[in-house]
This record gives sequence, structure tokens and C-alpha cells, in this order.
Amino acid sequence: MATSQETRLKKAHVALLKHPETALYSGVILMGKSSVDDENFTAYTDGFNKRYSREFISKLSDEELRGIVMHENLHVALKHMQRFIREFKDNPHLTNVSADYVVNDIIMNFTDKNICKLPTGALYDKQFHNWSVREVYEYLKKEQNNKDSSTNVESMKPLDEHDFGNAKQMTTEQVAEQAGKIDRALREGGILAGRMGAKIPRQISDLLEAKVNWREVLRDFVTSASRGSEEYTWRRFNKRLMANDIYMPSLENETVGELIIAIDTSGSIGGAELTEFASELASICESVNPARVRVLWWDTEVHAMQTFDDNYTNIASLLKPEGGGGTHVSCVAEYINQHKLNAEGVLVFTDGYVESDIKWDITTPTLWLVTQNRSFEPPSGKVVKKED
Repeated sequence: MATSQETRLKKAHVALLKHPETALYSGVILMGKSSVDDENFTAYTDGFNKRYSREFISKLSDEELRGIVMHENLHVALKHMQRFIREFKDNPHLTNVSADYVVNDIIMNFTDKNICKLPTGALYDKQFHNWSVREVYEYLKKEQNNKDSSTNVESMKPLDEHDFGNAKQMTTEQVAEQAGKIDRALREGGILAGRMGAKIPRQISDLLEAKVNWREVLRDFVTSASRGSEEYTWRRFNKRLMANDIYMPSLENETVGELIIAIDTSGSIGGAELTEFASELASICESVNPARVRVLWWDTEVHAMQTFDDNYTNIASLLKPEGGGGTHVSCVAEYINQHKLNAEGVLVFTDGYVESDIKWDITTPTLWLVTQNRSFEPPSGKVVKKED
């Protein structure tokens, strides 16, 4: 009697759990529900659960079945459905294609070529080795818009189906909880893989990097940039003591003068990121209470400046973003020089997809808060890269 596809799927799971190169994903493979369904599709994931078409996998060899299982679980491990909702909303086909290129690159670069094999028609291009989804997406988008390009993006067909809508319907807390489970599963698998001597792909190691607390970095930045003298002042109470209902003067160098907050409003920045920037700005003002905040809205130029003086109640609701075109962060430094703005620090909020030859000819200490481009390197100042 023919082996049932459910049994084949279980055997594929066991083989992947035991192999040094795929043990890293053991916790993710066991996460959620994996099922064989009679519906007409290939394979599917909502970012947590995995489904496989009975008819589709019945035509696959055991190596190809393990390949499609790894394909689905890599989408989960890399949190594609949670991290790229904005790109999917902008261009669903291009996002699905980009995600497939990334996971298939990992599979194709397994040292043991017998553990997994991609089914016929799977998207793979060696030029995308170690690229992120966002990098592939931006490249293919340019090719798609280039009339002289020989690349036919529309003809590219993803191997499976990706349900970005599931994460979109979840609350922020639910998404964070799900992402936390995936991270824990990867860390546990990483311990097992490490004992087996396996290497962790760059895309996975990037996800497992310790997350940086922006507020702690900001506090350190402001402390080092502050120009005050070490004299006590009653203008502001010592915040560390206020938590214990003790009201004492703060040192003058614990107070902050003027800060410039330069917020990227280019076309690559979505509403969710602008909301995040506004939230972080409100937190900055609450934490360090600067004497003045100048908010610069920029894309290829600085379109507007808002100034707030020592009163930051509901500042997030008072922000008025302007822009939405290309990206040229050098315009911020040009604006600061042109208007002779004198601040204790400059904070640049951006996704990091800016020009390669940034001209940053200002001496003001600068902190770059980057949400997307992990390869971004500033011409000067300190950079903090945050997971999207």
C-alpha cells in the first residue's frame, strides 16, 4: 500500500530535525500546525502554520518534499509575513517573489545537497546570495520599472502561497508574541546546531542579534553630547530620584539644550514607520525633556521645520509630516548649515535607503536611528539599527 503523504511529511520532519544543517530550524518546524490538505494549491504558510497540498507533494521526491518543508519553515523563521506587510500591500507579487528568492538561496547553499532539493520551477538566482527580502524587492522593482531591462518580473512565479493578511489582522501585542516564539525556537535550534558544528546563515544570525534599546542609546548619546557644566539646578528635578518621591536638583549637565530631529518622509517610508518615529520622538521628549526640539521633515530636501519649546504634551499629535519623494539625506546637513542651527545633537530617523555619497559636513554629534537597511553605514556619528 502506498505510503500516505502524512507519513511522508512526518519522515521529512524527522530527517530535517536530525540533520546538522537543518537542526537550527527544529523548533520552527515543530511550531504551529503542519497539515496535508486536499485543496488545490502547492504549499502555504501564514507565518506560523504550514499547509501542503496532497496532490502537489505526492509528485515530489523525498528530497524535494524536504525542500518544500524547509521552504515553508524558512518563511516562518525569517518572519516574512510579519516583517513585510507594507511591501506586500504595495506589490503582493513582487514581495512573494522576493521572499522566495531569499529562502531558496539558503536551501541551495546547504553543503549537503542530498538533504533538500528544490522542486522544478523554484525561484533561485545566485546573484541574490545573502540578500535580504528588502534588497531583492528594491532591485526587482527597479528592473520592473526599467523599460530597457531584460528581466521579466511578471513571469516569475513563487513556489508557494504566503498569507500576509494573518499578521495584518493581529494586534501589535499578538505579532510581538508570535515573533518572540519564533526567536526562542531559533535560539534553541541554534544551540543544537552549534553542538553539531553547523554554520548559521547570515539572514538568521541577523535576526538573532540582541535587540538594541533605542532609549538607552539615546540617553548615552545625549549625556555625551550635553555641554552643560556640573552645577546643580532646580529648573529640573533629578529624574532618577523622582521615582522614589525624592525631589532634588539635577546636575546642569543632565539637562539638554536643543535637539534636531530629522525624520525621513521619502516614498520608501510607510505610515507605520512614521507612526513609530512619532512615538519615539514623544518618548525622547518625555525622557530627556530638551529645552527645544526642531523637527525637520525631509526627503530630497527639507520641506518643513516644526519647533517645540519646553512643552511636549501630545507632541506626537502635533506633528505634520511633509514630503514623500526620493531620498537625499545630505539635504539635512545642508539645511542645518544654511540656517545656522546650533544644537547639542542631531537625531536622524530613516529606513537607511539613502544616497551612497552622503555629505555630512556638520560637527554636531549625530545619532542615526535606522529601521531597515542593515548595511547602512553613516559618514559620521553613531548608528543604531532596529528590527522592522
